Amino acid sequence: MTTTTGTDWGAWQESWDRQQEWYMPDREERFRVMLDMVEALVGPAPRVLDLACGTGTITARLLDRLPDATSTGVDLDPALLAIAEGTFEGDDRVTFVTADLKDPRWAARLPYDSYDAVLTATALHWLHSGPLTDLYGRIAELVRDGGVFMNADHMIDESTPRINAADRAQRHTRMDRAKADGVLDWAEWWQLAAQDPVLAAPTARRFEIYGEHADGDTPSPDWHARVLREKGFGEARPVWRSPSDALVLAVK
Repeated sequence: MTTTTGTDWGAWQESWDRQQEWYMPDREERFRVMLDMVEALVGPAPRVLDLACGTGTITARLLDRLPDATSTGVDLDPALLAIAEGTFEGDDRVTFVTADLKDPRWAARLPYDSYDAVLTATALHWLHSGPLTDLYGRIAELVRDGGVFMNADHMIDESTPRINAADRAQRHTRMDRAKADGVLDWAEWWQLAAQDPVLAAPTARRFEIYGEHADGDTPSPDWHARVLREKGFGEARPVWRSPSDALVLAVK
């Protein structure tokens, strides 16, 4: 859609989705399972925290699927938040909060003390296992009894090196073919954002904040499930998996 800034936020959302799908062709499938489980466990009108929300990818699919839901998106990235805020401008079901998840006080910025569901995707793999463990403890405090947390992300089982190597080789072959057909990768997408009159300044701030940050430990799905149980969730396990990624669901 075109707003008062003249920026087509829908086009930016679409280009972000295409760039992400280059890395994860099964991206929409994990979102489908995520929202299936939200509806099954907490009903059709949940209060949701979209954690490390980026452009609001989860929020958009949540509201399409469950229009009576409400969403709080939290992130630190000023460029991705600009796209999210532009996309959902005027939608009173959605609120965005700027906060650093590494700050132990980040939850104090939220408009609610508890949520039916906390959802995140392809966002927490940049945290190492220590800070991620601490974050899981704070998330457990935010989820109401009977509520859910779901994390869809890179989760590598290091006990299967040959399977991992074969999957990695196949993914890179597929990505190379798509790249030859003109698909943007992550770096190229950010280069375009830096050239946009509206996104240039927030993109510059984004790289001041993050730099070229590297991934964290990307531990296995079993590690995530175990830590979530240790931090106060009653049940936790993967509910969707690919050779390199998983969606872990925890119920308070």
